[in-house]
Amino acid sequence: MKAQLLALGAACGAHLVTAQAAPDAGAEHFPDFPKFPDFPHFPFPGDWYREVTPEKLMRQIGIKDLMAGAKKLQDLAYATPERNRVFGTKAHNDTVDYLIRELKKTRYYDVTKQEQVHLWSMSNATLKVNGEDKEVSPMTYGPSGETNTDIVLVNNLGCVAGDFPPEVNGKVALILRGECPFGLKSALAGSAKAVGALIYNNIPGPLSGTLGSPTDPNGPYPPTVGLSKEIGDDLASRVGSETLTAELKAHSEFENRTTFNVIATSKSGNKDNIIAIGGHSDSVEAGPGINDDGSGIIGNLVIAKALARFKVRNAVSFLFWTAEEYGLLGSQFYVDSLTPEQRDKIRLYLNFDMTASPNYANMIYDGDGSTFNLTGPAGSAEIEKLFQKYYEDRKEAHIPTEFDGRSDYDAFISVGIPAGGIFTGAEGIMTEEQAKMFGGKAGVAYDVNYHGVGDDVNNINKKAWLMNTKGAAYALATYARSVKGLPPKDPPPKEDNQARSLGAAAGFRGVRPFNGRCDDIHGHGRRCTY
Repeated sequence: MKAQLLALGAACGAHLVTAQAAPDAGAEHFPDFPKFPDFPHFPFPGDWYREVTPEKLMRQIGIKDLMAGAKKLQDLAYATPERNRVFGTKAHNDTVDYLIRELKKTRYYDVTKQEQVHLWSMSNATLKVNGEDKEVSPMTYGPSGETNTDIVLVNNLGCVAGDFPPEVNGKVALILRGECPFGLKSALAGSAKAVGALIYNNIPGPLSGTLGSPTDPNGPYPPTVGLSKEIGDDLASRVGSETLTAELKAHSEFENRTTFNVIATSKSGNKDNIIAIGGHSDSVEAGPGINDDGSGIIGNLVIAKALARFKVRNAVSFLFWTAEEYGLLGSQFYVDSLTPEQRDKIRLYLNFDMTASPNYANMIYDGDGSTFNLTGPAGSAEIEKLFQKYYEDRKEAHIPTEFDGRSDYDAFISVGIPAGGIFTGAEGIMTEEQAKMFGGKAGVAYDVNYHGVGDDVNNINKKAWLMNTKGAAYALATYARSVKGLPPKDPPPKEDNQARSLGAAAGFRGVRPFNGRCDDIHGHGRRCTY
């Protein structure tokens, strides 16, 4: 038996050394570890020859491992003065190094660290209306400034210049969320000579977001903040009958920061049919980001470790994105770095961003567009149906969620790669019907600590996290075995195509390091919260 194990170890070691994936552009490769890493990270001999199945992989997923990973991320954040994992900080760099170490231990993946530079911004803002304090969220990349003047309501949704009446000149524009990016609304307000912009939510709850870039060709940004629907509706109902004076103060800082994606691709499996799975490794400024998106990346890490015990037919690539919170920057950088031939080898992408919301609903991206009329590339509908089957086989409720480009799948669908995933809710409010379906609390946000200091290990719904991580494993194992049933991929859109089915409106731009000017860059590079 000992001789057999030694022979097996030698064979496996040779396999691990010789089966190398093609390097990614801009990626740093880490040297191989010794051929015989310490137990228990080396796959068990009996498991090494077992082909992965959804059931086998799901059995390897446990809440103890998930919570240990969440605690590790929180410890990394709390070991620094910032107490967060914002990209470019020590805690985020430590997160990247932690992911690399854990993935390398499996001996199953080629692991790369993809370097990039993005513009970091930190803002704070206050607002008083007729002397009364109002809660606001500063928009990322918004400028500093102070103003004390009247509020003017903008017509429609503020997505075209004609929506801004002449009266907005020298005043603060009040704009409803919807239809176009926040950056365009703010730029058009500046072009109309507004000295401030208040963008209010079109669904219950507060509104936070990004302008997508420090400048916009449509006009100069005025100081811009987000308001809740409740505050915005109140102001909009009063502005026509009384004078509302806004005292708005905003302060912003900017800095170029070096940061990293982590890419781990299985050494085995068909490299012409890669199954990609991802989530973002950074947090917002307010806290450690354990649900958003520690739940996604730790879930994926636990799956990656479990998958190392099995054979796959199709290669699997685990992707851990940086700078999602600043506009999906890491995922867009990765997709932009790929050649057309490399993109064509990615058969599909699975995204997991917030899978453990405390007041959760099981939401599946609406890949077929049957609910929200936003259709993903060919294959997205089939991915949606697979997740539906997962829940229905377990008699668990599920609902669709908009496939609107709000997370890192956006860069993939923009080049014709089908995508799908699970989401358990953020700042949206649970309805009475949903509360009955999922056992939650109606009238309460899915995650009351979304983008807040309270997004820590105590914010996790363990039942939801375990169920949805197993759902991720179910989908990954299914496609790692076979993509039978998926239609042929759509041809990639032309570089100048402005008619993409998702996220196409308004010509979004990515963010390069800021050196006093900004250029239009093909792609999105923004958090698409319309």
